[in-house]
Amino acid sequence: MKVLALDYGAARTGVAVSDATGTIARPLGVVERAASPPGLARIAELVHEEGVERVVVGLPLTLRGERGAQARATEEFVRALRASVDVPVETYDERFTTALAGADVSTSAPEDARAAAHLLEGYLRRLDRAR
Repeated sequence: MKVLALDYGAARTGVAVSDATGTIARPLGVVERAASPPGLARIAELVHEEGVERVVVGLPLTLRGERGAQARATEEFVRALRASVDVPVETYDERFTTALAGADVSTSAPEDARAAAHLLEGYLRRLDRAR
């Protein structure tokens, strides 16, 4: 299953995509102001262009696993995104993905896109374990 991952931010949202088998994640780029109508339209275009079957959005829980202001903003974005795309949209705990992306210098992709790729790798591992 091909999955698109989003590391949501009000200004910049990192994007990553898996291969068709759902085993390899690669950074794709950044969408500016993803919650705006043009941003949501761009994400819908990526869903179509990449032929993804699911979108996963990183949910920035606190270290205690609680929902803070950023998580609530992300949940608002997810509601808007669900109305904009015709594939399922899920959230996934993204704690530590930005720190991992900052330490990852294996690619020249923007840090936001690398964070989305780390998020996607974790999500794909979870799916694989559930099988």
